[in-house]
Amino acid sequence: QDELVESGGGSVQIGESLSLSCTYAAKYYCLGWFRQAPKNEREEVAYIEYDGKTGYVDSVKGRFTISKDNAKMTLYLQMNSLRPEDTAMYYCTAGPLQNGACKWDLWGQGTQVTVSS
Repeated sequence: QDELVESGGGSVQIGESLSLSCTYAAKYYCLGWFRQAPKNEREEVAYIEYDGKTGYVDSVKGRFTISKDNAKMTLYLQMNSLRPEDTAMYYCTAGPLQNGACKWDLWGQGTQVTVSS
């Protein structure tokens, strides 16, 4: 059965780092991370495709790094230089490629990241 399970969230101070992990039970063309703060819509943070192609929302470029380890079936999000605006519930996502874009069919339950100023 397909399942995504996130871990690694927590509370940190501004400027600190945090690493998120997400285990997956099946092969997916696309793996990614979204985040959602209270009263806000979910925002795509980063993605990585089967061939290793990655993409990031502008606000995290240079600070966050998405990667995966297929042997361990684990997706990662290394978050450096964290800011209060990064505070959100972070969700691991997965899905196929559809019309040249990732289709996010599967979602994890989320892991909370809180950055204090």
